[in-house]
Amino acid sequence: MKIGKLKVKSERISPSFSHFLIFSFFILAAACSDYESFSDNSGFRLSFSADTIAFDTLISTIPSSTKTLYAYNNNDDGIRIRTIQLEGGTNSLFRVNVDGRFLEGGTWHDFEVLRHDSLVVRIEMTPPEVGNNDPLYFTDKLHFILENGTMQTVVLSGGSIDGYIKRGGLIIESDETLLTDKSYVIYDSLVVMPNATLTLVEGTTLMFHSNAALHVYGRLQVQGSIEKPVILRGDRLDHMFDNLLYDNTPSRWEGVIIHRGSYNNELFQCDIHGSCFGIICEDTEQDIPDATKPSVTLDCCILHNIGGDGLQLNNCVSSVTNTQISNTLGNTVSIKGGTHNFVYCTLAQFYSITSDIGNALYLYSSPEKETYGKLQKAHFINCVITGWGADVILGENITVSDADYLFHHCFLNTPPVDDEEHFVGCIYDRDKKKGEEEKLVRQDNFQVFDTKKFIYDFTPKAESQIRSLADPSYEGLPVFDRKGVSRLADEGPDAGCYEYVAPPDEEGKQ
Repeated sequence: MKIGKLKVKSERISPSFSHFLIFSFFILAAACSDYESFSDNSGFRLSFSADTIAFDTLISTIPSSTKTLYAYNNNDDGIRIRTIQLEGGTNSLFRVNVDGRFLEGGTWHDFEVLRHDSLVVRIEMTPPEVGNNDPLYFTDKLHFILENGTMQTVVLSGGSIDGYIKRGGLIIESDETLLTDKSYVIYDSLVVMPNATLTLVEGTTLMFHSNAALHVYGRLQVQGSIEKPVILRGDRLDHMFDNLLYDNTPSRWEGVIIHRGSYNNELFQCDIHGSCFGIICEDTEQDIPDATKPSVTLDCCILHNIGGDGLQLNNCVSSVTNTQISNTLGNTVSIKGGTHNFVYCTLAQFYSITSDIGNALYLYSSPEKETYGKLQKAHFINCVITGWGADVILGENITVSDADYLFHHCFLNTPPVDDEEHFVGCIYDRDKKKGEEEKLVRQDNFQVFDTKKFIYDFTPKAESQIRSLADPSYEGLPVFDRKGVSRLADEGPDAGCYEYVAPPDEEGKQ
């Protein structure tokens, strides 16, 4: 019998599988190295995303929003942190959470940071009462004590200002004057009941929480001054971004509503800003309002940075003088029916968050049997009405036979109108000196336009077309502008609520 050779079948390991094993080994080795390799090298340090965590001025007793600090280990070995502690300990105004661990009593021990990894540190502050109307500032230090004995420190700071905190609303049922030693922080709403008068004197500040409003069924009297205006604003004192305050943005609170049946509301040197709407004023439905019973009178006021209509006048009687109404998502001024007189006002529609915005001026006269009555009167004397668009003035159902409307010595951003009866001595917001083609001047007439920080100054420039445009002979005109500058100090008064003021070097040359 012939015996053949025994053949043994051999299977080779595929190259791809062997590569996978080798790769997995190195991944595990690297992971173990990261987890287990820590150094007490005296030269090792953490790197921080900031050397100071600064909170803005906050309303006392109301917790801040959370700020984040990152502690990076950029070394090739892990670092152990023996202790993280607040210098103020249990008395600190700040609260700290490190990677999910709250620093109870301001101290926690034994942290590890792998090489090329980081810790996430969350920090909050609850500011204390300070006992007066001026802000007080506080600091603390957050110490990181490494295993190698090195101590690294991040500074914490923040301010506090007292306020009268009104939760559940503030109801005014009889005549009352609010205090001025602290700001009022109003949750829900402030309501002036029928037959009651709320008086706000110079230096009064009302800060409204989100969705809070001022409802007026009785009467509102605002008596501010140039030095100490009455301020109605939102309650966020901090920054949205490093270069942008919440206070410079719209829709922080609701706004002011003057309800039907409320008359003789007078606002002098009042600054309303950052709201969803400025002032909504309602009077009668369908009927002609009584011209001797004004719903609202505005003098030397500001309505600015608003997320809806700035001033909405619905079939009421109003008088507006030396007032700036500006930068609104809706119409800067919306008039539906009623009787209205605007003198030396600046209506500036330069809302910059979106291009889909309302008009600087909207006029509407209702047909019969609609909600709002016919427009009885709308006079604009020595006013500036302008904005981004090519035409920012819109009228609907406005007829010469029914409505008494007049633009007298105004600066208007609308196509030129051939109507000498209703448009007297006006200049249109176009500059023909730069060629045959018309060029919109728009914001070039004004001093300051910072659309990133929402900071504006509608005082005219030296070369502005607004200068000396106003008619000083019109009956009953004020002599001073919104800031108290005389309109009679140069060659002629300027249109709008601000008079040009020459810089000191120009004054010296004159």
